[in-house]
Amino acid sequence: MGGTAIVILLALILVALIVLIVVLLRRRSPAPSGGPAPAAPRDPFAAGDEVAGDPRTLKAGDMVEYLGTRYFVRGSVRLREGGFTWSEHLLDADTIEGAKVWLSVEEDPDLEVVWWTGHEIGDLTPGDRTIVVDGVEYRREEHGTADYTSEGTTGVGVQGRVEYVDYEGPRGRYLSFEQYGGGQWEAGLGERVPTGSLTIYPGS
Repeated sequence: MGGTAIVILLALILVALIVLIVVLLRRRSPAPSGGPAPAAPRDPFAAGDEVAGDPRTLKAGDMVEYLGTRYFVRGSVRLREGGFTWSEHLLDADTIEGAKVWLSVEEDPDLEVVWWTGHEIGDLTPGDRTIVVDGVEYRREEHGTADYTSEGTTGVGVQGRVEYVDYEGPRGRYLSFEQYGGGQWEAGLGERVPTGSLTIYPGS
């Protein structure tokens, strides 16, 4: 009986040692994180905060929703002047009484999206320093020539050069003149797209 008691006692001591070792190892191990990893720093003015979807990826076949109306992108013009690039996208305009509707996208350096509607040029001259349209005064900001390529339906050639004269008005309003391939001047009135008012649905 004495030998059996000693064996049992040694077995109990061994079990106690194993339990003690396990407890000590657990205490030394780092506790698993109970919450999500901290978010990485990000640009507060990034495109994701401006619109639903990335307007820099727009192409023919995509759909955009603006102020409750949906439009298909019919074609895109990609423009380059030196190291600066921007895009203009022709939208279907069934609800705008046949007027051309465009969406321009550029980064200079912040992302800027502008909604454009065609405007009858009449006797407007893109060389004037200031122009008044519908009671709004626009001041000339930029004049240049860019190379372009087009895709889908745009109403312009596959590639070529375009001369432009840009004017800026108050509260995010714009007036722009464009002349493709030395043809007739065309004019458009633009308004900066407000935050959260544009949604993009990529096409197939």
